[in-house]
Amino acid sequence: MASQPPLPQPKSVLRGHHAQVHAAAFVRENQRLASGDAEGYVVLWDLTIVRPRAVWRAHTNAILGIASWGTDKIITHGRDNQLVIWKLAEEDEASLSTTLPLDPSPTPRPQPWIMYILPVNTMNFCSFGFCPASTDGTNDELLIAVPNTLASESVDIYHFPSQKRLHTVASSPKGDKTGMVMSLVLCRVKGSLTLVTGYENGLAMVTQQSETGGSSWDVSYRSQAHGQPVLSLDVSPRQDFFYTSGADANVVKHPVPQPQAGSTYSAAPEPETPITAPPPPEIHVPRRDASSSNSNSKPPQQPISMLSAALASAPKAAPIPQKQSVEVKTQPVKVINTKHSGQQGLKVRSDGKIFATAGWDSKIRVYSAKTLQELAVLKWHQVGCYAIAFASLDHSLSPTEDEQQSSGLGSDKAASTKAVVPKLVDVTVKDRRIKQAKETHWLAAGSKDGKISLWDIY
Repeated sequence: MASQPPLPQPKSVLRGHHAQVHAAAFVRENQRLASGDAEGYVVLWDLTIVRPRAVWRAHTNAILGIASWGTDKIITHGRDNQLVIWKLAEEDEASLSTTLPLDPSPTPRPQPWIMYILPVNTMNFCSFGFCPASTDGTNDELLIAVPNTLASESVDIYHFPSQKRLHTVASSPKGDKTGMVMSLVLCRVKGSLTLVTGYENGLAMVTQQSETGGSSWDVSYRSQAHGQPVLSLDVSPRQDFFYTSGADANVVKHPVPQPQAGSTYSAAPEPETPITAPPPPEIHVPRRDASSSNSNSKPPQQPISMLSAALASAPKAAPIPQKQSVEVKTQPVKVINTKHSGQQGLKVRSDGKIFATAGWDSKIRVYSAKTLQELAVLKWHQVGCYAIAFASLDHSLSPTEDEQQSSGLGSDKAASTKAVVPKLVDVTVKDRRIKQAKETHWLAAGSKDGKISLWDIY
């Protein structure tokens, strides 16, 4: 009988957190991995040497989410009711501690420079969502979405660096009881600001800002494909689908309705040529003599019918544009019962081909984004997993290979191009490690055991 292939093993295991790992994110072109635990500690791992570069306690309670803003800012969201933006460029790492949370530190670990602190509601256990404030995608301004401070079923959207609250998006215009917001993603779909949310009752919803802007938002999709709370969700890179996982065994693929220009409002069409109303006819009223006036006599009736007819023939003013009801989609694309309840931390890879979940049963499951077929089950941790992070694949091609593929260089031209590339012996060990860190298809999984497993798959 043919022997079964060996089970996949992680390429590396990062040991250093004393508490369970709740959040992870790749930053700085995959050269760093930021991880946060249940005690509020953040570790910035250098993946070129698989060692910590910076360790500090960002919050006094569990960390719900981590992300990067550009190359020199780190965003952390903690259960101490704070969202903090830290100034942490590569040159700032030397001033920070590298003593891991697992090791006792005789002195308090220094913190990076705090740029902004935003008081937030963290009763939901829901991490923040963010997207660029401008449609051109620049990193100068940012929008951050968090659960509302008072109503845990609504979402507040703040602008940075001004820290002003721009919008409050309710869970349902009808006031339906959806429960708390459990997961959210903020993005732009064809320039339209879009909020994707999952709720405590299993509802998943897409809300988009109206064409007129301002504080008007329209629900364009809502579906309750889960019987238990939605634990995590993520939107595909093309922003045409989003995926949800919950406390039940379902994994669901949903559509993201695409906004159509001019579909929100309708007005009467303007005539091609201007229409001018005919002048009203001149009406002669007979002059009444004072001597012939009689108190019992009635004034002669004026021929107003001609005037009414003239006014009736004039073109009527165009009606005020009335907002039409937005069609709400309610059918998901696909629902599968995985028979494994409690999958969270769902993340879609940057190429949109696969997504992964972290299971309460300690297993990481990888799915096809197109068919929802289970492609791999990664088993190494002995206790439940909570966090998933994918490395970005935007840097998977070297400049020389990318240039050759895009320009279609011939063999002679390619050979001459390769001739200017330094030989392998001329490339330093550091350069080779940086190249490997950028190009490896990393998948990181954080577990309840405080360890982070790094996998190289697909």
